[in-house]
Amino acid sequence: MNIKNYLLLFLLTLCSFNGFSQEKYGNESLRLAELDKYWKEVSRTISEGDFVAYTATFHEKATLVTDINAKAYPIANALARWKKDFDDTKAGLRKSSVEFRFRKRLGDNTTAHESGIFYYSYEENGEKNGYYIEFEGLLVKEGIWKMMMEYQKSELTKEDWDELK
Repeated sequence: MNIKNYLLLFLLTLCSFNGFSQEKYGNESLRLAELDKYWKEVSRTISEGDFVAYTATFHEKATLVTDINAKAYPIANALARWKKDFDDTKAGLRKSSVEFRFRKRLGDNTTAHESGIFYYSYEENGEKNGYYIEFEGLLVKEGIWKMMMEYQKSELTKEDWDELK
């Protein structure tokens, strides 16, 4: 092979890699925008006490794993426990909110693994409370993103939260 052929092969290879990387970043931006929309919806459902919509953010076979309580079980069990808080929020007896910050966001167009911290806060009977939870979420996209596994790893501090700004 002469130098022209090597140069041509090199340029074609370089162009093909560049094309793939642009496609990857384009898809990555879209994927992250969709996931940001997912997390915004989760926040909305909690602040409005919209239990039906919150439940719809989970896959029907989703699992909750918690190192805090050293347990793993179907999300349906957790949802049954949390329903009263949603009902109280919807009725105006309680104010609830959640915010998310991410440490790592991995995935492709149908699977995502998101890790970071969520801050859940609530006010009930004039008393404000909140906690910072290190979490990982495994999501799948079958038309729309849904949580397949929520892993609540540990309780953290406001300082940990502030580091993820």
